[in-house]
Amino acid sequence: MIYGAMKFSVGGGLKLAFRPWVEGLENVPTEGPAILASNHLSFSDSFFLPAVLDRKVTFIAKQEYFTSPGVKGRLTAAFFKGVGQLPVDRSGARGAGEAAIQAGIKVIENGGLFGIYPEGTRSPDGRLYRGKSGGLARVALATGAPVIPVAMIDTEKIQPPGKVVPKLMRPGIRIGAPLDFTRYQGLENDHFIRRSLTDEVMYEIMKLSGQEYVDIYATAAKRQLAEEKKAEEKKAVDMKDGEKKDGERAQAA
Repeated sequence: MIYGAMKFSVGGGLKLAFRPWVEGLENVPTEGPAILASNHLSFSDSFFLPAVLDRKVTFIAKQEYFTSPGVKGRLTAAFFKGVGQLPVDRSGARGAGEAAIQAGIKVIENGGLFGIYPEGTRSPDGRLYRGKSGGLARVALATGAPVIPVAMIDTEKIQPPGKVVPKLMRPGIRIGAPLDFTRYQGLENDHFIRRSLTDEVMYEIMKLSGQEYVDIYATAAKRQLAEEKKAEEKKAVDMKDGEKKDGERAQAA
């Protein structure tokens, strides 16, 4: 009941305001379990994908989305609760990862749609990064559910990280054909199988999205970009200090 109301109010409003285009909607089964594996460009991805589907899709959402202060925080929490998203406390990485995996398996065992972002975090620059082999692969291999690759298009332009007010423009969603990994079912503890499965899914997402692929984790890319920014800021400060000292020496002369 709550999901239907939220779907009508929030989902309907999003479709009316942004008019997202969708390709491959027929690839999402009308019933039965499936895993939707998507690239992750923006916070709004978790709003647009459920909005265009006729079925409920459950994502694992970080705990902060349910506890953030302010009007935006309350609205975000209400939406995620209303559509049945599952909060996970990420303060302990190992525990959070296992909790997310078990939650995903439960969604699949109940015949639902489980949504997951294999990159593990939003892309820092619009490129597609290496998928983490833990969550997606373990849920797929433990359950035998088909994996449906999904590409979000231009959502990072609507609401870049740090921006509160979204830009009105049309995002896109491409949904690929289901991938069957039942031949590997039960091998979720085999690292090489998990890596192979994840890479195959990421390749399909890359074809759908047209993104440039980078074979490192997005978290590592974010650290690298932060370090580069810090170095540039230090260089600018040093240059300013140097110019100031040159000016002082010139005055003294």
